[in-house]
Amino acid sequence: MSERGVAVVTGASSGIGAATARQLAADGFEVICAARRAERVQALAAEIGGRAVACDITVQADVDALTAAVGAELAVLVNNAGGAIGLEPVSAADLDAWEQMYAVNVLGTERVTRALLPALIAARGAVVFVTSTAADAAYEGGAGYCGVKAAERMIAGSLRLEFYDQPVRITEISPGMVATEEFSLTRFGGDQAKAEAVYAGVPDPLQAADVAEAIAWMATRPAHVNIDRLVIRPVAQAANHKVFRRSE
Repeated sequence: MSERGVAVVTGASSGIGAATARQLAADGFEVICAARRAERVQALAAEIGGRAVACDITVQADVDALTAAVGAELAVLVNNAGGAIGLEPVSAADLDAWEQMYAVNVLGTERVTRALLPALIAARGAVVFVTSTAADAAYEGGAGYCGVKAAERMIAGSLRLEFYDQPVRITEISPGMVATEEFSLTRFGGDQAKAEAVYAGVPDPLQAADVAEAIAWMATRPAHVNIDRLVIRPVAQAANHKVFRRSE
């Protein structure tokens, strides 16, 4: 057993998830790296001295296997798996994409959280929900993603109220503009030009490591301290609709 116990990071194969796994391992946790892409999480686990579990959080059998790998106690759960698909207006919404986003961001997050709550209680642990500033307000083309992130936020908020008498910290981090290798690329179906346009001219968007450092800080506060919600943005992003971009 590591110095600080076991931590689980979902969606650990890239981006914020991979960075968070590295940060928590550096902070003394034994990290279980969970994601669908087995080869990636196996390589990450080998790098940081953790464990890898191939897990699609939309599949109950995979979540059951993750729960078995965790065992009786869990110090930290980082609900990071999720993501956006598409940027179509409501009048042309891709409902298959909406269902896919809901299945991962909301139902998958609920499935993992519910399964691991007993181990979190036993360890007096912490849950970090990785939502988004998309949960704060609507924007053009964002109805599907804003909706699922708002729903995920409600899981965190409701659980905090329901667990008021339990020794588990229920926290949420809400990142703004983070330049990772896959988020926008996935959103636009692999269209590199569209993905790069999201960050065009923006000086110093957040990096995955910035968010990971904040997550680790939240998860390692004293047992009586709960960070209900932390909003983290780059300086260039005053709000979702207000971003400074340098003219080329």
